[in-house]
Formats: sequence, structure tokens, C-alpha cells
Amino acid sequence: MTSQEPATPTPPRYAERTYRSPAALVGGILLLLLGVWLAGDALLRGDTHTRLTAVCALLLGVPLVTAYTLRPLVRAGDDTLTVRNPFRTITLPWGAVEDLRASFSTEVFTTTGKYQLWAIPVSLRQRKKAGRQATRGADGTRPRFGPNADAGPPPRAAADQALDELRDLKERAERRADVRTDAATDARTDARTDARTDGRTDGRTDGRSANEPVVRWSYPVIVPAVLGAIGLAVLIAV
Repeated sequence: MTSQEPATPTPPRYAERTYRSPAALVGGILLLLLGVWLAGDALLRGDTHTRLTAVCALLLGVPLVTAYTLRPLVRAGDDTLTVRNPFRTITLPWGAVEDLRASFSTEVFTTTGKYQLWAIPVSLRQRKKAGRQATRGADGTRPRFGPNADAGPPPRAAADQALDELRDLKERAERRADVRTDAATDARTDARTDARTDGRTDGRTDGRSANEPVVRWSYPVIVPAVLGAIGLAVLIAV
């Protein structure tokens, strides 16, 4: 009777986290509504030149407003960090992420460079407010009871909280990667042993590209904006 080896425990998987700027979403929707209202009025009441100008303005303005307000997003999963900026989408395996920082803007540093996180803006006003609350809490001046009671650590700025969560996900991914590496090493050792026994050579694959960022440009945003800019330039010059 053969004894079965204990299976390697599977690390728990967590739901993806998505980060967006609520202020940017609201501002983008309002700008789009304003632009559609103005362009619609020009299309209904203007002459041919005015209508063409309105169409080109929409081709230029709608993609740009969408790119800078509605499009930015950061999605953090178990294995990858997806950064969707105005004109490109960067997929980063956690193994490629070296650091996450927030000074005047939030940035992710990788083995090949750095990328800005447009979806997580830094509010200096919010950070100063959190710093003042932390100072009051450290001095013991915050009341223990009442609506302003000290119920725990002082709140932090939203950008700092988001980066703390992303760093935590990165640490979890590193622990899972260590488990997978150990399991893969054992599997390769067994395979090489079997290959030597059978007189075969083991194939090796180059995994250097597994941790490289993947950058994709957003052509549905870029192409209409370029066409609109060219159209406006032609109409203004005529």
C-alpha cells in the first residue's frame, strides 16, 4: 500500500479591487453633457460650416474628456496589477512591481521604469487634514467620548490608504509566488530524475518574460481625437 504525499496547500484567492476617482467620474459626465448640449444646438441651428465644426469638436473633445475622467482605473488582482491610464493600459505582474509611492502623484515602479496611477489622485489638502488629526491624536487632545471620540487610529488620505492596500496585495502575491516556486522546483527535480532514468534530456523554457509589463495603447481614444483635431485645423484654416 502506497502512502500519498500531502498536497501543497493552495493559497487563498481574494476578489479583485478596483480604484477610480469619484470626482473625475462626476466631472467627466458633466463635461460630456455640456459638450453634447452645445454641439447639439450647433447641429440643429448652425450652418454647414458650424455643423462641421461641431462634429469635429465632438470627435476631439469626447475622447479626450473620456480618457482623462472616465477611463482611468486601477484593478488589483491576485496575480496582476492593471493600470488603465488615459491613452494606454499597462498590465503588471506583481513580480515586476518593485515599489508603490505617492508624493504629488501616485506611481508604481517596476523593473523597467515607472507608471503613473491616474485613477488614484493625491489630495494634498486631504493629506494635511489627516496629518492634523494624527497630531491631535498623538497629543491626547482628542476626546474619548462624543461625536469626535477617538475610536482608533486617525484616518489617512485616500491615496495613502489605496497604496497600503496595494502593497498588502503585493506581499500576498509574493508569498504565493514563493509557494509556486517551491512546488515548481520539486516538479522539475522529479522530471529530471525521470528523464535521466529514461535516458532523455529535459526541455527548458525561458521564463524571463513572465514578469515583464505589457503596454497596450488605446487606439479607440487616440484615433478619433486625432481626426477631430485635423478636422478642426482644416475648418479654422479655411
